[in-house]
Amino acid sequence: MKIQYEAYLVKITGRVTGVGFRYCTRDFVGQFSEVRGYVRNVASGEVEVLLQGKKEHLDVILAWLAHGPSYARVDEIKINIIPLSDELGYFKIK
Repeated sequence: MKIQYEAYLVKITGRVTGVGFRYCTRDFVGQFSEVRGYVRNVASGEVEVLLQGKKEHLDVILAWLAHGPSYARVDEIKINIIPLSDELGYFKIK
């Protein structure tokens, strides 16, 4: 069976800033050592997450992002498929 790799740019809206969303995301994604990318707050009040890795791992991460940590409130999650990149390092907070 061939391993499928994907890359996504995810935008999350709701009560997602000021509640530790980025740190919890970094910790959750840290379970998947091969996943690359970042999480950051953006000026519009959203959280942006760039993920690249095995599709099966990204599916688990996307399911978690749809609700986030217990003290956050996710109103909407937008997922865009993007091209794979050789430029990404370990997953980090920006």
